[in-house]
This record gives sequence, C-alpha cells and structure tokens, in this order.
Amino acid sequence: MLLDTASMYFRAFYGVPDSFHAEDGTPVNAVRGLLDFIARLVTDYRPTHLACCWDDDWRPQWRVDLIPSYKAHRVEYVVPGAPDVEVVPDPLEVQVPVIRDVLAAFGIAVVGAAGYEADDVIGTLATGAGMPVDVVTGDRDLFQLVDDEAEVRVLYIARGVGRHERVTNAVVQEKYGIDGRQYADFAALRGDPSDGLPGVPGIGDKTAATLLQRFGTIDSLRAAAEEPSTNIAPGPRRKIVAAADYLDVAPTVVGVARSIDLGAVDLTLPLTPADPDRLLALSRQWALDSPVARLVEALTDLHRP
Repeated sequence: MLLDTASMYFRAFYGVPDSFHAEDGTPVNAVRGLLDFIARLVTDYRPTHLACCWDDDWRPQWRVDLIPSYKAHRVEYVVPGAPDVEVVPDPLEVQVPVIRDVLAAFGIAVVGAAGYEADDVIGTLATGAGMPVDVVTGDRDLFQLVDDEAEVRVLYIARGVGRHERVTNAVVQEKYGIDGRQYADFAALRGDPSDGLPGVPGIGDKTAATLLQRFGTIDSLRAAAEEPSTNIAPGPRRKIVAAADYLDVAPTVVGVARSIDLGAVDLTLPLTPADPDRLLALSRQWALDSPVARLVEALTDLHRP
C-alpha cells in the first residue's frame, strides 16, 4: 500500500473538525485524521508493506523548466537553490513535523526523493513491486499506474477515505474511454488547470479520448497528424500540429517517474510500534491518545488470521 501522504493529510485537515488541539493550542486535526485514515485502510486491506510517500519537492525544477506554468499558481514564494514553498494553511503547516515524528515512532516508512514528487516515488515503488499494489490518492494523475496484469490499482479518495473507489483498468475505461496506460497522454492532451497544465487548446476530454482510442499514444497521434494522407478531421489535426512545442514536453511532465534510485527501503508494515516510549510521549504531547490507540490496534490485528 502506497500512500500519497500530502493528499491524505490535506483531506484530513479539511475533513476533521479544527476543534482538536494539543494542550499548547497547536491544532492536530490533520494528524488525527491521517492516523485514522491509515488505521482504517490497514484494517480493511491488511497490507504487508506500506509506505507514506513524500513530496521532497512538490514542484521539481526539471518539470518547471519544461512547462513554467506547472503548479505556478500554488507557489507562495520562491527559495533560490531550494524547492519553492507551496501555499499551505498555517494551521496545517505546523502539523506536518508532528506527522513525521509520529510516523517515525510507529516505524512506518516515509519515502521521498530529492527533486521528485510523491507521485514519482509511488510510480517507482509500484513498478516491478512483485506483489499486488494499492495506491491511495485523491489525484487522478496516478490513474496512469493502474495495471490489472501487474495487480496495481488506485484507491481513489476524492470523496473521502470512507467512500473511496477501487480503480482498476475497467473503471478507467468506463470513466474516460481509455486504458490506464493511456491516462498520462490523455491528461497531457486535455490539460489540468489544478496543475497549471494548459493542454492542447480546443482538445477536451471527449476528443482526447477519441484520438487515443484511434492512435494509442501521443507519439502515434502526432505522427498521424503530420501525415497528410491520414484520416484525421482538419480541426484536431491543426490543433495537434500547432501544439508541437507543448507536446514535445508535456508527456514528460505529466508522466510519473518509475525508476528513481530510492536506495534500500524497508516497507514492511510493523505489527507493533518501533519506539513505543516515543510514541507514548508524542501521543500525550499532542493529544493523540485515541487515534494512536486505533492505529496500534489495527497493526496488532494483523497478527490475527
């Protein structure tokens, strides 16, 4: 089980009442919500391995170099020589270090990579995992990882963890008329305002899906558009040809990395907390007794058949 951690703690922050505070007044609703999300998923799916995948760089410079508008609307300020700072509500920002501390005390793996987003870490860990993989995210971009043959599916939490959708290739086909392996090209063609991706002007969901149904990939589509004898309507042909500069780089920006060097990582899900004394201290400091207890119980239950 690979968690898109930021996607989950943002949802916890906005979904759990902000009345939860530690004794010193620090808000802890996102911490509590994330722990409860993990406990529920562990209980329901009983994974043997789990990673909280992390955005070491939420807006990698190599993506910005290719498409400068990439996530530009979410930049709070630029730090020369370091990752840009994302707009994050102050009451959430103060909780992120607490989340890291609590996960470390549990012994739950947190995996990131310099210069890469959590999506790229997920893509790398999911590719060639050698076991069934559930990717937990509220980001449709990760539908590109869905692979029935490799037993990779997405647990899509856009409507909440309790109402998540199990996304297989059949679900992607039903929603968009394409295979999961085509989703990155589909997203590049239609664009995504939430990520600052302009897409090909005039190409929406239906046209993008129809073109990919016919030609399979962006590369094949572009080759066909450049060939006068190919049976493509004049409008789409003109739009694809005119967007050549964008299409040169968009698939690289939208496609998740699948071969990052993550070093040696042990994703085995601990059945008991790695540092129970530290966990107890954190639980008391941040008023997390109930959610910590629920996650401990969920892990302990993994011992039972």
